[in-house]
Amino acid sequence: MTLHMSSVVAHPRSEVFAWHERPGAVQRLAPPWSPLTVVREATSLDGGEAVLRLPLGLRWVARHTGYAPPERFVDELVSAPLRWVVPWRHTHEFHAEGDRTRITDTVDTPVPEAVLRSMFAYRHRQLGLDLAVQASARNAGDRPMTVAITGSNGLVGGALAPFLTTAGHRVVRLVRGTPHGPDERRWDPQAPAEDLLEGVDAVVHLAGASIAGRFTDAHRAAIRGSRIGPTTALAGLAARTPDGPRVFVSASAIGFYGPDRGDEVLAETSARGDGFLADVVHDWEQATAHAAEAGVRVVNVRTGLVQSPRGGTLRLFHPLFAAGLGGRLGDGQMWQSWIGIDDLVDVYHRALYDERLTGPVNAVAPTPVRNAAYTATLGAVLRRPALLPVPALGPRLLLGDEGAAELARASQRVSPEALLDRGHRFRHPTLEPALRHLLGKDPRPRA
Repeated sequence: MTLHMSSVVAHPRSEVFAWHERPGAVQRLAPPWSPLTVVREATSLDGGEAVLRLPLGLRWVARHTGYAPPERFVDELVSAPLRWVVPWRHTHEFHAEGDRTRITDTVDTPVPEAVLRSMFAYRHRQLGLDLAVQASARNAGDRPMTVAITGSNGLVGGALAPFLTTAGHRVVRLVRGTPHGPDERRWDPQAPAEDLLEGVDAVVHLAGASIAGRFTDAHRAAIRGSRIGPTTALAGLAARTPDGPRVFVSASAIGFYGPDRGDEVLAETSARGDGFLADVVHDWEQATAHAAEAGVRVVNVRTGLVQSPRGGTLRLFHPLFAAGLGGRLGDGQMWQSWIGIDDLVDVYHRALYDERLTGPVNAVAPTPVRNAAYTATLGAVLRRPALLPVPALGPRLLLGDEGAAELARASQRVSPEALLDRGHRFRHPTLEPALRHLLGKDPRPRA
């Protein structure tokens, strides 16, 4: 069987081909619902090999051949036993149409077209969106920089790092274990080495223990301990590193506003709420003060409910709703302030180059929805009923009273005022298109 997919992006062919040659391209094009995970990228499109992992310990090794820049390259499956079972030859072609580029993927394989078409439709949409965002950023002053990232293997870091490298930035991963290569540095969260941030233009601090779980004393201590001390130490180091970072972007959360503010619209200027998470987020943001006092631009990214099948609530809900077992929580009236993973990546990217952004920034889509609307939309995208409500007792049994109140029943109607005031454009400002893209359910795949 041969699959052909073609689309046009509004960027010159040289730019589009160069994007594919940069580190991170494979990760950015991998559908988030796919069982494939990237183990290692090819170092070159001219004879290099990319290694991907499949379930059951299988590995997919793709060798790049047919290198003819900026017109074409090919990847072929070369690893046994898969190459005998599902032979694969994928030809990438790039044709100039004025200052635009037609991208054509031709895949020779016995894999049914129905399985492949949603994957390649996603790849074409994702490429076009990434190129557009990166071009807009360059026009607004984005220039190549060296960005140090903590938590680079987490949900957000795993999307942000490859986005930045395909945009032409160098990413230095701050890791707790043994560094592998020049783009990793060992980071002690409590006592970072004095030279850790030398040669670094910007820091993105994402590391922190998951807040999911029962709010036991040990869990509370892990949430606080993984945030306050490490952020204080890293921000202090940024402040005193000669010719060090000019911007320090730290993760934060809309938990700052407390678990339930009714129908109040919450902007960055809204008062702090009550509760454990509100206290933690307040102290977490205060921990960046040393950097701000030293003249480093600090941005605290107050993140909402991140939508990705690779993590967060959507990873939990997707299989349940796909099986027709989903439904609203309780009466479904809680406000859910959500954001797609790629829109969150764009917020972090903007925080690096937009000098007008400083202090708290609400990283949420401009259209929060109630839980009943969220569950109905997810069911509609998956073409499954969403008729099985979860009784209020369920979250209390799993999370305890405090955990259920702070997490499952949290109701926060948050608005991204700082971003909207600066004309920020969201890839997916409304929920249904965001979920369709992330789950490969776009109703109009490109031919």
